[in-house]
Amino acid sequence: MTLSSVNTIWVLLGAALVFFMQAGFSLCEAGFTRAKNTGNILMKNLMDFCIGTPCFWLFGFGIMFGAGSSIIGWLDPGIMRDYSHALPSGVPLWAFAIFQTVFCATSATIVSGSMAERTKFSAYCIYSAAISLFIYPISGHWIWGGGWLSQLGFHDFAGSTAVHMVGGVCACIGAWMLGPRIGKYDKDRKPRAILGHNITFAALGVFILWFCWFGFNGASTVAMDSDEAVTSAGLIFFNTNLAAAVACCVTLILTWIRYGKPDVSMTYNAALAGLVGITAGCDAVSPLGAAIMGAVFGIVVVFLVPCFYALKLEVSVGAYKCKNCGHEIVPTYKQALNAMHMGTTRYLKCPECGKRTWCKKVLKK
Repeated sequence: MTLSSVNTIWVLLGAALVFFMQAGFSLCEAGFTRAKNTGNILMKNLMDFCIGTPCFWLFGFGIMFGAGSSIIGWLDPGIMRDYSHALPSGVPLWAFAIFQTVFCATSATIVSGSMAERTKFSAYCIYSAAISLFIYPISGHWIWGGGWLSQLGFHDFAGSTAVHMVGGVCACIGAWMLGPRIGKYDKDRKPRAILGHNITFAALGVFILWFCWFGFNGASTVAMDSDEAVTSAGLIFFNTNLAAAVACCVTLILTWIRYGKPDVSMTYNAALAGLVGITAGCDAVSPLGAAIMGAVFGIVVVFLVPCFYALKLEVSVGAYKCKNCGHEIVPTYKQALNAMHMGTTRYLKCPECGKRTWCKKVLKK
């Protein structure tokens, strides 16, 4: 294969920008959470990348881009086999490998915010390794590695599904398993807003992510050596920016009408929603289509938060029924947080019979 310096530089520049998204995620998540959890948030974002990099190098890349089957690639520790079938035109293997590594780290980092303030650091590190070793690579193989979805004609240009939906699904599952943050609900089971400690950090994080998204989407052309590639990159940049901007405007107007004043955090989150939503089709839609999509994403942001309560992704600590004697246990927040749990059950010690059992949650008014 003849190497192209232009294509290689473009891919490496995109990799650098996508890597810098880790700083944006760190600031955004730290700003939107309470000050006491800042250290935990920053360490989780750091280790997403530091754990994910060797995991993706050891097994993830081969599983994702190996020519194994339509379901999974191949096991190739250390990226030692031939990947000429998967390489973009004029781009060497290691440039493509680092480009895909930072995408993998982005998918892992998405989960951090959804499980903020209630996840043990050690457990999170295990999750981070798992998503980089096989969760993201397997789904990525289906879409970008010649798997069954790509064979059906599935189009995801830069990763709305391959990166963000995979991270988002893991995030929803994690939030459901963990339950609410301490203090999220009052004694009458009504949700309370938990305000972030530094809106400036959050705003700076969003602007960094917005800036880096031009590398996330734009560099996914993996080429700049033809008129067609240059034209496509220009359209991608424009659509990416337009969708985010329109989403912000729509959310600003809706929150102004609904709450009597604009909601700062929701408007900044709308920018991220617009960026995520346009990522799959940024190369295929017109600017008008991008604007319509951005408007839809802005509406979704405003009306999505109540859905989390309706779907019970965040529920109060509540009471639990002892499997042995039937006594209803009302654990302290500390007991509930430290107990092993799965879905709506927790492994608790009953004060009545003294036995530890898997106790099922009993929802009370």
